[in-house]
Amino acid sequence: MTSFFIHYAGTNIFCIIIFMILLLHDVFNIDRQEKQIKYDRALIAFIFYFAVDCVWAALIAKKIPVTRFNVVSNTLCTYLGMVLITYTWLEYVLAVEQVEYRNDLKFRLTLSLPFIISMVIMVITYISNPGFLISDNLEVTENFNFFLVGAPYINLIAVMYYTIKRVMKEENRAEKSKHLLIGFFPLLVVAGGLFEMIFYPYEPIFCCTSTILMLVFFIQMIQRQVSVDPLTGLNNRGQLLRYVEQRSNIHKDNRLTYVIMIDINDFKVINDTYGHAEGDRALRILSDSLKKVVGNHNMPVFLGRYGGDEFIIIVHPQSRSEMEPFIGELRNELEDECRNNNTEFLLSIGIGYDELLEEPDTFQKCMQRADQKLYQDKRNIKLKQKAQ
Repeated sequence: MTSFFIHYAGTNIFCIIIFMILLLHDVFNIDRQEKQIKYDRALIAFIFYFAVDCVWAALIAKKIPVTRFNVVSNTLCTYLGMVLITYTWLEYVLAVEQVEYRNDLKFRLTLSLPFIISMVIMVITYISNPGFLISDNLEVTENFNFFLVGAPYINLIAVMYYTIKRVMKEENRAEKSKHLLIGFFPLLVVAGGLFEMIFYPYEPIFCCTSTILMLVFFIQMIQRQVSVDPLTGLNNRGQLLRYVEQRSNIHKDNRLTYVIMIDINDFKVINDTYGHAEGDRALRILSDSLKKVVGNHNMPVFLGRYGGDEFIIIVHPQSRSEMEPFIGELRNELEDECRNNNTEFLLSIGIGYDELLEEPDTFQKCMQRADQKLYQDKRNIKLKQKAQ
């Protein structure tokens, strides 16, 4: 039993150390956002659960006295840890999906009700009928498993509800994948726990599964922070440079390559008249429009925010004839998005594009040509507005 304790508790402690490293990385980040704070709470919940699991291993190996108080306390803490893991992940999902009422006190109390009710029932059960959950030889009975999956599963159902709700509204395939990953992540964690409970109860499968999945998720979060513009959710300029550096991205499967430059007409006027908050809203409306149009096409596309109110799209159509309809879709979708958002300002864009040819042509030269056409398009739009 000593070797079991060293193996089981040692694995949990190793996972705790990994989670502590992730947590410290976030705590000392000077730009902590709501989503990151909620993610850190999930890390703390996992650390708590792993610590409780170490105590469970100590009880099994008789490294600490096996008394009713110790067994009952460990059982309650195990249940509390599982609830905290699923509840904190639900909070993280609510932050990611930007649910408006997520910080409302009544809503948060409602989310806590399953745990509060089940904990009261569990305590009453311990008092009235101790043998129902803890046998006379101080072993946890199968009845405890019903409590273990009760409130946590309700939290998981809520996670799936808000995730699927967002996925149904999202039209961009990449964004859909991101939200599905967030929603199905806790199911994979729970699957690891069930596998341990049913087949290998004395192997630390749950902590290993949880740690691997959280590390994968953490790496993707870091990668997203490095490569994604936080305001619009599009690729940033650094990601553009990495994309262009790979020549295989520029000439895909003998397709054509076009560079499209876009910026908002009179963006400074929007900021000066309506404030920078509305300016940020205008940028998000445009980015949402671009995502929708890009998501409607199967051709390879890179979409990013170049800087300020400038956006860049690299598209790989089969023929030149696809470009004009694509540009028309960009303008039409922006008009529809503005109507849907009831904007007080007129939001229009200038667009310039040019084809990237074989060497000695370069991406920089092509982008300059597209930029020149962009400003010509902006001049034409202003001339039309004056004529009207």
